[in-house]
Amino acid sequence: MASRTRTRTYDPAKIRAAVTAQFAHVVGAVADLGPEQLARPSGLGDWTVAELARHIAWIADSLAGVLARPPAAVAELSAVEWSFATASLAGKISEAARETLTGAPLPELYDRAAARMAQALAANPGDRVLDLWIGDMTLADFLVTRTVELVVHTDDLNRAAGLDVPIDRQALAACTRLLADALALKAPGGSVEVRVPPFAVVQCIEGPRHTRGTPPNVVETDPLTWIRLATGRTGWAAAVDGAHVRASGERADLSALLPLMG
Repeated sequence: MASRTRTRTYDPAKIRAAVTAQFAHVVGAVADLGPEQLARPSGLGDWTVAELARHIAWIADSLAGVLARPPAAVAELSAVEWSFATASLAGKISEAARETLTGAPLPELYDRAAARMAQALAANPGDRVLDLWIGDMTLADFLVTRTVELVVHTDDLNRAAGLDVPIDRQALAACTRLLADALALKAPGGSVEVRVPPFAVVQCIEGPRHTRGTPPNVVETDPLTWIRLATGRTGWAAAVDGAHVRASGERADLSALLPLMG
């Protein structure tokens, strides 16, 4: 992995509000899902939409569970480093979600998860260090990663179930920026400028560094396309062919670096 780059800072109050708002958006939509929608494939392995919806509830419920444990001593992991630490735990996370959230209707699970998360967040400051499977993190940093989980899975839910669940602007901004910073961390350098307006601009990939004027190698896309590329929901060639990505310059091909998260 690359050497550390300057760490982006986030407004803790805005991130807390974004996490709460995004989960509330999903709460409102899930209550209206019918049996046919719930039985559809989610596009994520063998999960149905019902299993995806339960996993989203687990994101909030597990946050409360982590905060119920004794705190760790020292943070080991930053928000951007989290991006590379989750793949090896996918099976464990899926199993934990399945064990935790069974035997109750989705609206009941969501109401419980929302109440538990709100109570836990109100009782804990951002500098509390959480004892996590992937490595100890501050609550403030972990909440930034929750914007990624919630935005990505809200988009999954919208596409699989034919919904139009809103995506909170602050949550979308944080998710976009974290995944852009993860690219810069994975492939440090200054030869390619990646633009995801209006939220993020990063430079990456070793080579001649751009200093002024229009960079010779530029990649530009919209936030949702970037998030789908970074998480493997869509492929580089498909996004370029569909004009969802504009790439100019001989180095402006990110296919070998994507996805960032499996």
